[in-house]
Amino acid sequence: MIDKTLNAPNYRPLYDQIKVLLTQSLIGGEWRPGEMIPSEIDLAGRYKVSQGTVRKAIDSLASENILIRRQGKGTFVATHNEEGIKLRFLRLTAVDGHKEVLNNELISCIKSKADNHMAKILELKASAATIEVKRLLTFSGRPLIYDHIIIPGAPFKGLNGTRIEENKGSLYSMYETEYGIRMIRAEERLTAVAASGDVAEALNLKLGAPLLSIERVSYTYGDKPMEWRLGLCLTDDHHYMSELE
Repeated sequence: MIDKTLNAPNYRPLYDQIKVLLTQSLIGGEWRPGEMIPSEIDLAGRYKVSQGTVRKAIDSLASENILIRRQGKGTFVATHNEEGIKLRFLRLTAVDGHKEVLNNELISCIKSKADNHMAKILELKASAATIEVKRLLTFSGRPLIYDHIIIPGAPFKGLNGTRIEENKGSLYSMYETEYGIRMIRAEERLTAVAASGDVAEALNLKLGAPLLSIERVSYTYGDKPMEWRLGLCLTDDHHYMSELE
């Protein structure tokens, strides 16, 4: 329900209320990734607000990479299958800027249970079923990132090593295409660490070699955490690049 009462204690700007309603439709699967949403005129009629209010709500969602405007075509739900978005959260770049062939190599995929720490991060009950994945990301054939990933088991029922290996693209594309779960945003924490035994072996390093640790929690619609990931990155000729606005 849209609240137009300016004196209401929990008043939200009208465009923000429309943004919430649009997000609810996305959560409910009314418009799936890659699909075009109704026009601003149609949405204005649906919500009984001005076209300008709808436009402002859509602009806000577009700024968060949830929707994408295409000149002369309309507004579409963003998808991880698009080339420009597929590797949106991968920020490791060659120092000289050259393009590289990216691949991944599965190390393991097992069923596990969330400990108290992971349950808190993923908003699960303690001992809830999870899926734990370890893999190597290679840049032009050279292993540069050791990935340790934990996701809740229930939303990703049936995910196993075979399905991961069959999927040659990003995991986020697979989450979206096969499970209907799209990652909207992520929070990262960067620290410097020393390579442990199994990580050093996988990355062909000496024990204790310096690595960049990137701990990431990724969220879907409704700010629901859906993936914890620890990327241990070799940065001797690569760096982490982030664009600030």
